[in-house]
Amino acid sequence: LLRYLKYTLDQYVENDYTVVYFHYGLKSLNKPSLKWLQTAYKEFDRKYVSKIFGILFRLYKKNLKALYVVHPTNFIKILWNIFKPLISHKFGKKITYLNYLSDLREHLKYDQLNIPQEVIRHDEKLRGKQKGKLPPVVKTPPPRPPLPTQQFGVSLKYIKDKNKGELIPPVMKETVSYLKRKGLQVEGLFRRSASIQTIKDVQKLYNQGKSVNFDDYHDIHIPAVILKTFLRELPQPLLTFECYDHILGITSVESSLRVTRCKQIIQGLPEHNYIVLKYLICFLHMVSQESIYNRMTASSLACVFGLNLIWPSKGTASLSALVPLNLFTELLIDFYTNIFNSRTVPGE
Repeated sequence: LLRYLKYTLDQYVENDYTVVYFHYGLKSLNKPSLKWLQTAYKEFDRKYVSKIFGILFRLYKKNLKALYVVHPTNFIKILWNIFKPLISHKFGKKITYLNYLSDLREHLKYDQLNIPQEVIRHDEKLRGKQKGKLPPVVKTPPPRPPLPTQQFGVSLKYIKDKNKGELIPPVMKETVSYLKRKGLQVEGLFRRSASIQTIKDVQKLYNQGKSVNFDDYHDIHIPAVILKTFLRELPQPLLTFECYDHILGITSVESSLRVTRCKQIIQGLPEHNYIVLKYLICFLHMVSQESIYNRMTASSLACVFGLNLIWPSKGTASLSALVPLNLFTELLIDFYTNIFNSRTVPGE
């Protein structure tokens, strides 16, 4: 179990990530012993930080954006208060208690979560016990229409139509341009996180059509995170939902034919998606060429950008899907010239 936890976490902790911990199900029969917890503590190296929520495994805290504890018990809260003095204040601010599953909707894309049925049934029981009946349904106001200057959370077509037909979204053009000038040799580019509030502030400026001067923030990782955030918040991934299953099949293709297969998949993209993808991969190829300085090889970049370029239409990508998704992205970066040389789109 320890090796499995460590292997699972290692797939994610190099990127910005969020942990949702469902506390229901921990009972005296399955609660880990103190000896097991001590073994767990020693097993994981210093790249994880110790946390006590029944399972007590170490989390890699640098890129952890938030830790949501769903259905917390009084014991969990008391235990947290005991250990709180030993934990940094900065990390403590990342922890949020949520009494019901519906509370997750305010923080995450709830429909993309793979929630165990036992947890769902437990949540229903908790709600039923609340004064003996289900709480009143809270009406959610209809979503506001996007601003004409909106950059995040809207389609590439919407951005193009509102920007006089420009094919490359302004936020992508500005972040890539800035990083080309000042970030190509920065170690760990795209692997570092940034203040959530700062990222939200920059997003708000872009969505309001205001100018953003990244020099004002004195942090090269902010435009890097903004670029990843832009890709992640597209309504449809840049590589499109239609390509998802094709990309998953890349590992079953003979090694010598994989670049050709990548090219075939890319050829099927809509023109606008193809142009934006080519622009992005060209830049990532440049970053990989400076890996002696920035330590970001094509493989490292693929681990960061794989899930920002493609994800399934329903739910989230499984752990087993990470291998083909990252391999496909790595091939795009490594063999950029070969894969993108045979299709020229007017206006690109």
